[in-house]
Amino acid sequence: MALDPVAVRGDFPIMCRKVHGRRLVYLDSAATSHKPRSVIDAITDYYERFNSNVHRGSYQLAVEATEALEQARAKVARFIGAPRASEVILVKNATEAINLVARTWGQANLGLGDPVVITEMEHHANIVPWQMLAASRGIELRWIPVGDDGHLDLTDLDRLLDGARLVCVAAVSNVLGTINPICQLADAAHRVGALMMVDASQHTPHLPTDVGEMGADFVAFTGHKMCGPTGIGVLWAKSELLESMPPFLGGGEMIANVTKEGFSTAEVPWKFEAGTPPIAEAVGLGAAVDYLSGLGMDQVREHEVALTGYALRTLTQRYGDGIIIHGPTEPAERGGVLSFEYKGVHPHDVAQVLDRSGVCVRAGHHCAKPLMRVLGCVATSRASMYVYNDESDVDALADALSDTDDLFL
Repeated sequence: MALDPVAVRGDFPIMCRKVHGRRLVYLDSAATSHKPRSVIDAITDYYERFNSNVHRGSYQLAVEATEALEQARAKVARFIGAPRASEVILVKNATEAINLVARTWGQANLGLGDPVVITEMEHHANIVPWQMLAASRGIELRWIPVGDDGHLDLTDLDRLLDGARLVCVAAVSNVLGTINPICQLADAAHRVGALMMVDASQHTPHLPTDVGEMGADFVAFTGHKMCGPTGIGVLWAKSELLESMPPFLGGGEMIANVTKEGFSTAEVPWKFEAGTPPIAEAVGLGAAVDYLSGLGMDQVREHEVALTGYALRTLTQRYGDGIIIHGPTEPAERGGVLSFEYKGVHPHDVAQVLDRSGVCVRAGHHCAKPLMRVLGCVATSRASMYVYNDESDVDALADALSDTDDLFL
């Protein structure tokens, strides 16, 4: 059954809010999604009924809190097709997950001149950790270019992968919406003996995700973009890699034993979860997984493709050459992210004008400055859609854009 965005909107309390006297038209889900009532209630229930620390107490509240945390981990594992729940590491966001891999696996396995391959469309979270490793360990960074069509240019892939140790690629671009050929890239990486890391922050909320089918060795994503709370993210990695990697942070929970002479680590996944974990946030993420599973990720994707197609047609037919929408032109090849330039007006001015009509879009470089240079601009306006958006939201965006003409043109 097709997803009904009007019914879905009723699940999100914030959608009742008005902005500047107008109904809320939220088109910034690539930055963070809203939270359904079930997620909010799950977090409240934790604090009201069994707030306690986990893995450290034998009393009833502690047992319930621990069970809730581990149930959330198991839900996430099923949601992404992970073979084992223990392969799911709970972190605070995708940025921490990528840094964890760079600081543990990277520090232990990469040295002077070792190539790490990334792309020109990466979020800074999948660039800076490798640049830091280049500064400290002397690794070589190689860049897969972006073509004029918004897709990765894989013409020179064999040369870029020659001798590579790790390939790091976003599954879906947070700027262009491009869905990258992760399976193809993973196969190519493995043929040369490299590992594959996937930033799935824009994939897991929007498309069915199966880490096995991706062929990845590491996958990072964040909870707040998939109807979950902030402060919770996930690193998935193969068990054998997690077993071999040194710990990331030291302290409570990640130890098996501590003496004056040293320490031994706990089993995976707790080896990488030092200190009190984000318990309420994990409970909320588990509820978000339940919610998205109830909608059906195939239906989520189908809705997004249809709505993206409508948005591309509406904006180009209405404004023609006055609007430049970056990324692939085929809706099935992209996510619901539309980064655009409008008639030479600065994106921040566009966003402020749209806000007066209750339309929320992002303006800036979207943590992708290398890609902005490839596109030949400093910033773009970005409208990003999700399960609670429909054609009326696209129409509101198109209508509000015309207000920009009165002020700046």
